[in-house]
Amino acid sequence: MFSLNRAMVIGNATKDPEMRYTPNGQAVASFAVATNRRWTNRETGELQEQVEFHDIVVWGKMAENASQYLKKGAPVYIEGRLQTKNWEGQDGVKRYRTEIVAENFILLGSRGGGNYEKSGTNEPSRVAPENPIEEVSKSDDTKSDADGKKSDEEKKPETEEIDIDEIPF
Repeated sequence: MFSLNRAMVIGNATKDPEMRYTPNGQAVASFAVATNRRWTNRETGELQEQVEFHDIVVWGKMAENASQYLKKGAPVYIEGRLQTKNWEGQDGVKRYRTEIVAENFILLGSRGGGNYEKSGTNEPSRVAPENPIEEVSKSDDTKSDADGKKSDEEKKPETEEIDIDEIPF
């Protein structure tokens, strides 16, 4: 039988990543991401909100990048798998903790955690195991004619900026 263990969240980091190293030198960082769910109560008409906190674990080079670039409050996309740990507490009660082991994450704002207008770019920074950090800059790689004007077929299409605060999740 086929099975799938995949988690994707978009939210804000609730704290700076805590960086550690295993005894064999492997980097590991942990932090939490908060996601919001908003809805209108049918009976009262009031806007209600529920916040969920997701524990995130990142390994290797991605952990080092997360520690360096991800800051508290920064919007981030996390993609990974769910993993549940269990242990017995000092009081003898069995405890459980479910976390997302990140396999990819994308910084959705400037490196300082701001929005796109402050960063001067319309694209997010991407951090992945195969591509530790990719600098994003606005470049104009269209060709110009002799007068310095772009031909119609070479013009980039205009895109509307998206306000992250308007995304419903």
